[in-house]
Amino acid sequence: MSKKLITDELINERLEAKGFGEKQANDEDLAKEAVLKHFSVKFTDQWSNNADFYIWEETTADGYSVFVATHDQNSVNVNENVYYYDSDLGDVLEEHIRYSNGDEDNPEIIYVDDLHQQFIDDAIIVLFEYLAERFEEEVIDELKDEGYELEKLKVEL
Repeated sequence: MSKKLITDELINERLEAKGFGEKQANDEDLAKEAVLKHFSVKFTDQWSNNADFYIWEETTADGYSVFVATHDQNSVNVNENVYYYDSDLGDVLEEHIRYSNGDEDNPEIIYVDDLHQQFIDDAIIVLFEYLAERFEEEVIDELKDEGYELEKLKVEL
């Protein structure tokens, strides 16, 4: 009787079915779609009072650009919600998405004034990698439960 071995190909096949395999990792749009679907989040650049989170660029009185990231656009705390560098927004967005409360029927809406910002891509990459690792562990456990075994590496002395 031959053993059923867990291979990289088998793991990838299962990961792709979940939306987090090599195919998605190599296609930015598929990766973004998988992450947003998993967390039940949607981006919009159409201003509305109904969004769950807001990120936009603002100009100070003396002409400098700053960035606002907040749950409540009517109550902005300068110390907590205003950023001088847009590079800091990737972490803020990633954290918000990770702990969002959206569901399939009622996704969480995130307003971003420009949907082509690098910080969005940065957040999606971090979240995709996090989910891919998590799902890989899950897939390996599922395969073990189905009777598959990890291939033992031979160590030569």
